[in-house]
Amino acid sequence: MDDDLRPEYDFASMKGGVRGKYVKRFREGTNLVLLEPQVAEAFPTDQAVNEALRGVLNTTNAVRRSGGLPDKALQPLASPGWGPKKPRPARAARG
Repeated sequence: MDDDLRPEYDFASMKGGVRGKYVKRFREGTNLVLLEPQVAEAFPTDQAVNEALRGVLNTTNAVRRSGGLPDKALQPLASPGWGPKKPRPARAARG
């Protein structure tokens, strides 16, 4: 470990220092979160993270207010080739 404090510092002999003087203010206004590298790359600023989380909160609140998502909302979007399966023609028996 690279310790950059000089050995001659004697904090016990220093006058006027109060341990934890600003800890309450620090805890009230600070919430640090460690982002994984992939997430940090997608959200490079604190504003980007906050905007994304507000979107999640707004969506969650809207879903709760409306009583949940309709069953259709959970289905994949229609695209060519999707939808009800058509019956296949019967195959001849091998034998």
